[in-house]
Amino acid sequence: MNKFSIRRLLICVLLIGSVIFNVAAWMSRSFSDYYTDNIFPVITGIYGRFTSLFRVSVGERLLLLLPVLLVLFVISLFIKREFAKGYRKVLALVLSVVVAVMSLNCFVLYHCTPLKVSETEGEEYYLEDLANLRDYIVNKCNELSELMPRDADGNVIYDGDMNEAAKAAMAGIAGEYKRLGGFYVTPKALTFSGFMSQQYMQGYYFPFSMEANYNDEMYIMNKPFTMCHELAHTHGYIYEDEANFLGFLSCIKSEDIVFVYSGYLGVLNYVNNDFYNAVDKEVYKSHVAISDKVRYDDQFLTDEAWERVEKRALFKTDTVKKAADTFIDTNLKVNGISSGKVSYTHVVALLLDYYRVNPYN
Repeated sequence: MNKFSIRRLLICVLLIGSVIFNVAAWMSRSFSDYYTDNIFPVITGIYGRFTSLFRVSVGERLLLLLPVLLVLFVISLFIKREFAKGYRKVLALVLSVVVAVMSLNCFVLYHCTPLKVSETEGEEYYLEDLANLRDYIVNKCNELSELMPRDADGNVIYDGDMNEAAKAAMAGIAGEYKRLGGFYVTPKALTFSGFMSQQYMQGYYFPFSMEANYNDEMYIMNKPFTMCHELAHTHGYIYEDEANFLGFLSCIKSEDIVFVYSGYLGVLNYVNNDFYNAVDKEVYKSHVAISDKVRYDDQFLTDEAWERVEKRALFKTDTVKKAADTFIDTNLKVNGISSGKVSYTHVVALLLDYYRVNPYN
């Protein structure tokens, strides 16, 4: 068997295997659960350990190769040479590998059994429940904001290794959720965090490199929650609402007070916005007010950071954000999440359920 027939055979195996694997995932939740609980952690342990050896984001570097590969592909269409034919053959193999990796590290995860906090999940909640949850989180944020170490400009400062603290925080709740056990990759800051800021994105999970990446331009109080959120993705929790909930839970159970504050801040807007939309303005104003310090700490980027981002930007922020929203919404719907980007707000239901089982303290 010559090398060309071996290549074709490998491509067929990867593509056909990926189709069969994805069909099984769509048709059987039990299959998806078994794979994610038992096989996916092995991949994380092996592949994640390898990519964690690099200080920079491997996934980001691979994405940078995409435009180059596309340009070379277009050029190859107009070149009648052996090199062009060879390049297209190599590209076909690369694409088949990408499909296989994405199937194993991402697509199947969308078909797992949704996260349940209690056996009674799904019962009806009332406005009073939402109001109590909202006021509790606002009170915690107000209290914790006063305890934060700050610089002369009022910005929160952190003295320690936040990456290691995030891994420890997630490992701290591993006993409650089976998939959170085992090896943790090291969260990595993205080199092109400015472009990420234009998408209003705090973090990315790169399935093809098994990495948890975060936006290094964003305000510091976003980072602990985001790191834990992305680490949840690397352990099989692909739904955004589930990763938000686990990011929150790991932070508030941490012994690091900055992480605790970040956890409450991470879900504040979800809960506060849902409550605001459920009542009239007078009722909303009668509840606990969010302090000025909390409002400041709840920002995405500081004004100085936004100036840096806009100064270096190649494209307008509005254009980048619209494209990013379209991509995210399409990706969710393709993987069976019919509500699209709205799925990001489901974390409120998980929080309500959690606090029904674990009363406020």
